[in-house]
Amino acid sequence: MDVQMPGIDGFETLRQIPAGSMPLVVFVTAYDHYAIRAFEAAATGYLLKPVEEGRLAQALERVREEHSQRASRGHCARLLGLLGELSGRPPLSLDEALRADALEQLRRDDRLAVRDGLRTVKVELSSIRWIDAAGDYMCIHTDGEGPQGRTLILRATLRELERQLDPRRFPRIHRSTIVNARRVVELRPHNNGEGYLRLDCGQELKLSRSHRDKLQLLV
Repeated sequence: MDVQMPGIDGFETLRQIPAGSMPLVVFVTAYDHYAIRAFEAAATGYLLKPVEEGRLAQALERVREEHSQRASRGHCARLLGLLGELSGRPPLSLDEALRADALEQLRRDDRLAVRDGLRTVKVELSSIRWIDAAGDYMCIHTDGEGPQGRTLILRATLRELERQLDPRRFPRIHRSTIVNARRVVELRPHNNGEGYLRLDCGQELKLSRSHRDKLQLLV
């Protein structure tokens, strides 16, 4: 588009185009002092007459790149909207979709991956009996050769582990305890609305009053 045209100039032409229909614009003009206004108007390029072949090629390449990016953003927006509809939520942002997908993948996995310093420890979910906090460390109690099983002590937080676990399968029953609901064999009420859970290994764990809403996952 030129800047100076009969009847209406290039900038006024752009102002009359709806934002959703705005094309990619390269200004071609004999005047260099319109350049700032051109880029404020979101022009993709600005060429001075007489147009040099090399600069024209560069401008067209920028147009192609921007056109490709616009198409990608449009596809992404439609996919995010569809994900929102399928999940019954408002349209997701890309970060939210990636974060939700990553967490869902972790929850579908059959192993729990925990960073412990420079190493990563992977534990079979089915082998976990319960997890409890001990200061800055986590004790992951799992099946082992003997009746006492095996306990992994890792430097992590309960919140970090909770994000990786399906809360329906691994509910939090106390501020410092997560249990494998499939390992619970008995539920015994106690005073003040609290209770005790007995696991298939014989271990008893306290169900705090503030987490009694997890009962439906344990019976």
